[in-house]
Amino acid sequence: MVKGVILIGGPQKGTRFRPLSFDLPKPLFPVAGYPIIYHHIYALSKVESVKEIFIMGFYQPNEDLNRFIVNAQTEFKLPIRYLQEYKSLGTGGGIYHFRDVLRSGNPKAIFVLNGDTAGDFPLNDMLDFHSRNNCSFTILGTEATENQSINYGCIVEDKQTHEVLHYVEKPENYVSSLINCGIYLLSLEIFDYIRDELTKNSSPDYSTGVFPPDVNYARDSIMIENKVFPILSSTKKFYVFKTENAWSSIKSAGSAIFANRLYLNLYKKCNLNRLAKKRPRSADNNWRRFYSSISQRRSKCGFRSQCFDRFRSNRRTWC
Repeated sequence: MVKGVILIGGPQKGTRFRPLSFDLPKPLFPVAGYPIIYHHIYALSKVESVKEIFIMGFYQPNEDLNRFIVNAQTEFKLPIRYLQEYKSLGTGGGIYHFRDVLRSGNPKAIFVLNGDTAGDFPLNDMLDFHSRNNCSFTILGTEATENQSINYGCIVEDKQTHEVLHYVEKPENYVSSLINCGIYLLSLEIFDYIRDELTKNSSPDYSTGVFPPDVNYARDSIMIENKVFPILSSTKKFYVFKTENAWSSIKSAGSAIFANRLYLNLYKKCNLNRLAKKRPRSADNNWRRFYSSISQRRSKCGFRSQCFDRFRSNRRTWC
C-alpha cells in the first residue's frame, strides 16, 4: 500500500499568484478546466497501490474546499481527506505533524506532491524505479538551463546508479542542471530524519536573558528541501528519478497560462475528450457546476471576478 500527500500551503502563501487567488484559494484555481490539485489527484489515482490521499495545508476548511473533496472522491473512488495544519509547518513539518495518520496501516511508501507544480507526473514509473532499486527516498528530477536551475533545488547525481550525491536548495551559483520537480516518494524512515532536525531546534539559548514567547510554536516548522535533503544525500539511500515529461511550477499568475497550455497539450495526447465541446460526462458537469457556483457568489467583485471567469473558460480560450 502507498499513500499520497498533496501539500497546498495556506493563505499567506502564493502572493505572487495574485490577483488570481483573491477570489479562490490557489490550489482550487482552474487550470485547463480543473482545479490545480485535481491534476495531482488524477495522477495519484493512476497508481494502483495508492489507497488513500491527503490534502495538507493551513487553509480554513470552507464550502469550496469541501465541495472539491466531495467531487474528487466521487470521481476517483478514493478516500480523500483534508489535514489542516495549525500554522504553516513547511514541507517537512506538515507530514511530521500528521505522522501517525500517515503511518497508519504501515504503507510501503508515501508520495508527497507539492501543489504548485504542473506536469505529466510519471508516478508509476517512479514507483517502479523506487522498488527496483530498493530506495528509501526518491525525488523526481528534470533538466533545466543553467539560468533556470538556481531558482530550484539542484541535484548532483551518480550517473550510473542515480544516487543523489549532493543537494542544494536554490543555490546562489550554478551547481547542476538537474532540478527538483517537487515530487517525492519517501519511506516511513523519513520521519526519523525530520525528528532529528526538529530536535536540533528544541533547546534555544536563554543565556542572553531573552525568552522567546512561542519557541515550541516556531520549532515545528521545517522545510524538508532545506534541512533534510542535504543530509539524505550522504546516506546512500537517496535517489533521483529523471523524467523528460512536461513539467513546470506554478508560482505566479503568468505561470498559470503556461501550465494551462501544458495540460491542454497533454489532453491532445491522452484525454482528447476533455477538449470536446459536446460531451455528456457527469464528472465534468460536476466541475462546471463547482466553478459556476463560485463565479456567481463572487459576481460583485468586478475585475477579480473577470480574471476568474476568463481562466474558468480556458479550455475554449486556448485550445
